[in-house]
Amino acid sequence: MAGASTTMDGIPAAPALPEETIQPRRLFAFLIMVFGMFMSILDIQIVSASLSEIQAGLSASYSEVSWVQTAYLIAEVIAIPLSGFLSRALGTRLLFAISAAGFTGASLMCGLTSTIEQMILWRAVQGFLGAGMIPTVFASAYTIFPRSKLPLVAPIIGLVATLAPTIGPTVGGYITEVMSWHWLFFINVVPGIGITLGVLALVDFDKPNFKLLDHFDWWGLLFMAGFLGALEYVLEEGPQYDWFQDETVFLLGIVCVVSAGFFFWRVLTTKEPIVDIRAFSDRNFAIGSTFSFCIGIGLYGLTYIYPRYLAEVRGYSAMMIGETMFVSGAAMFVAAPIVGRMTTKVDLRIMIALGLVIFALGSWQMTWITRDYDFNELLIPQILRGVGIMMAMVPVNNIALGTLPPERMKNASGLFNLTRNLGGAVGLAVINTVLDSRTDLHIARLHEKVNWGNATAVETLNMLTQKFQGMGDASLMALKQLSQIVHRQAVVMSYGDAFYILTIFYLALSVLVIFVEKPNMAGPVADAH
Repeated sequence: MAGASTTMDGIPAAPALPEETIQPRRLFAFLIMVFGMFMSILDIQIVSASLSEIQAGLSASYSEVSWVQTAYLIAEVIAIPLSGFLSRALGTRLLFAISAAGFTGASLMCGLTSTIEQMILWRAVQGFLGAGMIPTVFASAYTIFPRSKLPLVAPIIGLVATLAPTIGPTVGGYITEVMSWHWLFFINVVPGIGITLGVLALVDFDKPNFKLLDHFDWWGLLFMAGFLGALEYVLEEGPQYDWFQDETVFLLGIVCVVSAGFFFWRVLTTKEPIVDIRAFSDRNFAIGSTFSFCIGIGLYGLTYIYPRYLAEVRGYSAMMIGETMFVSGAAMFVAAPIVGRMTTKVDLRIMIALGLVIFALGSWQMTWITRDYDFNELLIPQILRGVGIMMAMVPVNNIALGTLPPERMKNASGLFNLTRNLGGAVGLAVINTVLDSRTDLHIARLHEKVNWGNATAVETLNMLTQKFQGMGDASLMALKQLSQIVHRQAVVMSYGDAFYILTIFYLALSVLVIFVEKPNMAGPVADAH
């Protein structure tokens, strides 16, 4: 009956909830922002398969060109937690537009650079400005949409956060092969302009509070930059320089510790802290952030270790690496809508545990790796990796951010995304250390076995000597060839060790899910106005 306001029992009927529908304008605006976040995360890894081409184009050394990636990461890790304060002060619309425009301009300058110094500078600017887009999307997803729509929204941001770094080498390798490395950056320009204009025209999620800028904590920013920037440098450069045996790594380690002390003192005592770490007092958020950190280890760690194996052992080009790595991205894309539906029907804790076990299974299959592992052998492990990451990441996002009140979301989103990036940095540092130390160990052990008393070694040496007959000192060339074979085998064995460690780690992590309390996903109602 029209106009009825009571139920059959005479109890007043609950009013219709207009916020249970998604406004098309807001959905379109949100999707534009998601694409901006995709570009920002993609650019972390897009250069990874093309560093040698950039090195040649800019006449840079190996140590210099590695900063093309390191500068971006350091700048990004500083800017991500800062975005919470800036989002409250400037509003989502203005902050995202500034981030997108700055990222686009810096991308253009990266493509136009002619020296490695210019490239490093503009990559840092690109990372710092682009970083604001990432947590802003996460915060918007959990505040502008009703909780009933999380199964639709959460897989989108989960897919982008995991897919972008995974297919970075694929996209980068293809662009470099077809055009040139300059287009790794030029390709951002037209979409970046479109995103900036679209956000300015459509985003109306909140209002800015410019008065907060009067309380901007410059000391807090300085201490945070020293803490996170130095930490990122130590984790990036430590493995190749034997950690604190290197003077620069040692000094920046001290800077990191001292800055961390001052940073935490500052955010706990100042009236308007640059980062509100009190979000960690929320149990769900703290647990979700811990799992995000651990998932980041595998997400970025395997995005690094697969291309390195394919290049170092198999001798693949950037294009071939990209084609092989595409499998994980395809698996994530297919799994995303399935995972979204599961979040409404399956306990999120079970989903996380299952995702981690699947991920561990994919890593375990790689513990048997040999120098002959090719696309076919990597197919199933990569599918398991993609499905496992998606199944773990989406419910972790929901547990961490899906139950927070809207007013705490912006600060919390910056911290949450920071944990994933720091997990990736720690993962890369651990994997590089394992690969280096275990390679040395396996070389020493293989050298003990490869001697004149080993019939297989002698037979191989004689065969190689005959192969090089008439080409100079056949015996010396045979010894060098045998040494290279031993070294390559040691390298492959170290990859198996790294995958074994990841397997044990994620199996243990899946067991820890039993200590997580079942989250109340009803949460506070988002403000739809």
